[in-house]
Amino acid sequence: MDWTKPTTQMLGRFQPWHKGHTELFKQCLTKTGQVIIQIRWMPKNNDNPYDYKETTQNIINGLEKEGFKYGVEFEIERVPNIVDIGYGRDVGYTFTQYDLGEDIHRMSATEIRNNENTLY
Repeated sequence: MDWTKPTTQMLGRFQPWHKGHTELFKQCLTKTGQVIIQIRWMPKNNDNPYDYKETTQNIINGLEKEGFKYGVEFEIERVPNIVDIGYGRDVGYTFTQYDLGEDIHRMSATEIRNNENTLY
């Protein structure tokens, strides 16, 4: 990954990483050619059963199954529990919501955690 090139950011808990996240990743990748996946730090509990290391490995495994390479198309980093992103004026970046289709938008990480066989 070239840290000087335009990059798309994905921010979330990814508890767990699932096929909806993979589809969003694919859309993000088409915009800039590389993606930084930022994992919000959350205390481990029923809603966040995976720690940072497990979440990172789930993401790498899910994307490698699709043919993407860690360190090439994407990087992963831990960030604080970000709950708001603010900006004061147009400073060279955009916010994009991707339409991934009704089936993916209805996905629930809670349901996926309760049925582990649907992770990817």
